[in-house]
Amino acid sequence: MADDRERTYNGGYVQSIGKEEPERHFMEETAAEVAEPIRRGDERDEERADGAGLGWLALVLSIIALFIWPILLGAAGIIVGFIARRRGAETLGAWAIGIGVIAILVRLFIMPFYT
Repeated sequence: MADDRERTYNGGYVQSIGKEEPERHFMEETAAEVAEPIRRGDERDEERADGAGLGWLALVLSIIALFIWPILLGAAGIIVGFIARRRGAETLGAWAIGIGVIAILVRLFIMPFYT
């Protein structure tokens, strides 16, 4: 019994055999989560709803930019499109960015030939 008091878990002494052997590292601290995991699905749906509204706004701005104030509304459509893509409306944001760029390019490079 005197040997048990000097026993160390990583020191190498194993009581059952009574000789020096490398002992496995079994003294690990583990824990289990008691709380329910946080579900991010609801927050993502809210972000997508915000992104969808901004995506439609950006798309409307870009389409209107094809007809009036192409530089101003096209730039606004591009900026709002980037914000919409960041909030989850990737397709609407991409379309708004593309149409806004087209509106600006048409105004700068094609319209001068027709006015």
